[in-house]
Amino acid sequence: MSYETFDYLYDTTEDTTTRFVSFVGEAVKRFDLAITSTGRFYGKKLVTDLQLGRTAILGPDDLEEPGYLARLFELTEEEEQELLAFLTPIIGTVNFTDL
Repeated sequence: MSYETFDYLYDTTEDTTTRFVSFVGEAVKRFDLAITSTGRFYGKKLVTDLQLGRTAILGPDDLEEPGYLARLFELTEEEEQELLAFLTPIIGTVNFTDL
């Protein structure tokens, strides 16, 4: 099978903005993140934990779900609260651009 025979659902290229940030909170957990802003995903952001190699599409609704970040990024409750404090203003509100 060659790539020409794939049934593509989409294949696009887009300019994005990625913020790389590393910080340590009071729980002494080091966070190394890549936060990508894109026109896709209804305004949500791609957040990648560079240590674990895990990426999630996150919006404010995801941040409000208790324990979601802890499960996703293997965090304690205290570490999750620190990550929430950091991400909440960055994720912000979702603005739909395709309406």
